[in-house]
Parts: sequence; structure tokens; C-alpha cells
Amino acid sequence: MGGSESARPSRLPLTGDLHLPELLSLVIAIGMAIASAAGWLFSSSLYPTPESLQSFVANDLVNLFLGLPILLVALALTRRGRLIGLLFWPGALLYVVYNYIAYLVGVPPSAASVAYAGLIVLSLCALAALLSRINAVAVQVRIEGAVFERLSGGALVVFGVLVGLRAVGVITSALMGGVPILATELGVLVADLTMSVAWIAVGIQLWRRRPLGYLLGAGLLFQASMLFVGVIVYFLLQPALAGTPLAVADIAVLAAMSMLCFIPLALVGRGILQRDRT
Repeated sequence: MGGSESARPSRLPLTGDLHLPELLSLVIAIGMAIASAAGWLFSSSLYPTPESLQSFVANDLVNLFLGLPILLVALALTRRGRLIGLLFWPGALLYVVYNYIAYLVGVPPSAASVAYAGLIVLSLCALAALLSRINAVAVQVRIEGAVFERLSGGALVVFGVLVGLRAVGVITSALMGGVPILATELGVLVADLTMSVAWIAVGIQLWRRRPLGYLLGAGLLFQASMLFVGVIVYFLLQPALAGTPLAVADIAVLAAMSMLCFIPLALVGRGILQRDRT
């Protein structure tokens, strides 16, 4: 244990120890596990409307078997001194932020809302603590030229613009038509709008080869890709959990769109792994 702690700073571009972000991430993981289990055990109480029950029970499974593992794997890889773990870790935390924004807005207010808000705040605190301990310039020096900056940055910008425009369009259409938006859909739209700003801003920074782009670009590509995986799994689970027809067309469209993130992520991941061996 002591050997891994002493080796880690020499291998990773850090300016301080990772004890605080590690502790916060473990608390977040425990909180996610409890929230997801509670969603299953007390679904009728936590999700009192048909829309929330249909939307969030399946998502609790996704969080338990996707969101939770990607956070723990990123943390474990970082503890082993792997650069890819360190750079994907912020994306795993932002995956939690995205999901629980959707819960906080989409689920009718209850005591659980405090837990959702707490997971968002803890994730943002862990993210801030983590980023403050990473030397962004050193990250740039380590991976510059290996992460397809124009392709990866452009993909983040395009993805952010598409997601943001869709959210604005849905909200504007509902306001102009006087048609209320379901709370469950509004939660996703708020999460989309929030994250689209980050995707666009970081994508531009990576395109321009700025340190912030190298610091967060890989993590945001990882987050966006895992969100695609999560939504596809969600649609696959819906027929069994909610009795709805299998949305074959939606799954096909999502799978095609996901290539916008999966392909750059694969290239970025390969580049980071190559530089991690040097």
C-alpha cells in the first residue's frame, strides 16, 4: 500500500495527494448504491407518479451496474498510477452530476431530493478537489499530439451543440404551444443544457490545444459515451420493467449517434495508453 502511494505521484502529473477526492468518490459510490437500492425497494414511495416510476426504476439499474462501476474503475486505475484512470475520473464524476440533476428535477420532491442534491454537490466538490491536484500543463505535455485534438474537440463541440439545441427546441416548443413538459423529461432537458455548455467549452479548448482541453477532454468524451451506453441499456430494460414495447428505432438512432463519441473516445484512449507506457 505504501509503495503504491509513493509511486503514484512520480507516474501521474499531480500537484498534491488525492486523499480528499478519493474519499469523496467513495462516499459518492456508497450514496449511489443506497439511492439505487432504495429506488428498487421503495419505488412506489420514491416515484409516486406513473411517469417517474417508468423512467427512474430502470435508470436505478443503469446507475447501479454502469454509473457506479465506471467511477470505481476510474478510481482503481488512478490508484495504480494509470493516467487513463486519472483523466477518465472527472468524466465519471460528471456522469453522476448529470444523472442526479435529472433525478432532482424529474422526481416529485421528497426526502430523497436531499440525497440527490447531496450527490450532485459531493460530485462537484470531488471534481474540484481532483482538478486542483492535477497539473494540466503536465497533462498536455504528456498526451499532446496523441489524442486527435481536432477530431476529439470537434466531436465534443458538435455533440454539445446538438444536445443543447434539442433541449432549447423542446422547451421553446412547449412554451409556445402551451403544452406542459413532463417533470421526468424536464429533468433530462435541464441536465442536457447544463452539460452542453461544458461539452462545447472544453471541446473548443481541446481544439485550440489549451491545457483545460487536455485536462477534461478525455473525461467528457468518456462521460458522453457512457451516457449513450446508459440510455441504450435503459431502452433495453424498459420492456421488462415497464411493459413498454422495445423501442427498436430509438435504439438504432442512439447507436448511430453514439459513434460521434465512441470513435473519438477509442482514439483518445489508445493515445493516452500509448503515452502512459513511455
